Amino acid sequence: MPAVSPAKDFLSGGFGGMCLVAAGHPLDTIKVRLQTQPTPGPGQKLLYAGTLDCALKTVRNEGFLGLYKGMAAPLVGVTPMFAVCFLGFGIGKKLQQKHPDEKLTAVQLFNAGMLSGVFTTAIMTPGERIKCLLQVQAAGTGPKLYNGPLDVVKVLYKEGGIRSIYKGTCATLLRDVPASGMYFMTYEWLKRMLSPAGKEGELSPLRTIVAGGCAGMFNWLVAIGPDVLKSRLQTAPEGTYPNGIRSVFVEIMRTEGPKALFKGAAPVMIRAFPANAACFLGYEVAIKFLNYIAPNL
Repeated sequence: MPAVSPAKDFLSGGFGGMCLVAAGHPLDTIKVRLQTQPTPGPGQKLLYAGTLDCALKTVRNEGFLGLYKGMAAPLVGVTPMFAVCFLGFGIGKKLQQKHPDEKLTAVQLFNAGMLSGVFTTAIMTPGERIKCLLQVQAAGTGPKLYNGPLDVVKVLYKEGGIRSIYKGTCATLLRDVPASGMYFMTYEWLKRMLSPAGKEGELSPLRTIVAGGCAGMFNWLVAIGPDVLKSRLQTAPEGTYPNGIRSVFVEIMRTEGPKALFKGAAPVMIRAFPANAACFLGYEVAIKFLNYIAPNL
């Protein structure tokens, strides 16, 4: 079992995150639009009937690139965010090891993954806020509020300063801490299960794709409910939810019921496998490259 190297985790995680965004952003756009579409009045239909309908309407109204709206923010933020995410996981593992070659239990891997969720919140929250606002801004339906990520930052700062940019921090923590624990625990467990006999941790690209894709799906099984709350909170006008995520939860239960917490689940699960497969494949390729050029890093 190779020794834990937080530095290599940091660099490889950044590359893996870039792979994830490139593979998964179109379905992330659909997820956010499904989660934040307005509740129809009596006799009215939903703006989007489902995942396919949302995709078709987005392409029809905004072109194919409409599916990539808001990608600049996560792409710029994703390298440090995933770098910090994998760094947090590496540190979490190292803190629990009594010696460098110690094999961690599933619970210990879950704990290390939760630490990574705490590490990423400072970067994740503003990136998610900007991304969600750009994604729900459908072209041609009312006034265009933002001209891009930097414009979103300027408008939010003018409205409420740093606090407005970091709106949804608690909701992001609620989503990412347990979900990250599940994410890394699942990947590491599958990595052990899928490794050839006598070659623990050495996976072929196909097996890495399977392990990474499944880890992404288990991550979102935990994250989808809190993610709906976070998306609603971060895209609502100031003052809509005076008690933050608690007000969002109460409003959703009152007007839409528990099913609303799973809005966008279809595109999330469709996206989760290829996006996270790409992430872990990118991570493993990068870490092998770093092990080759800098074995003592």
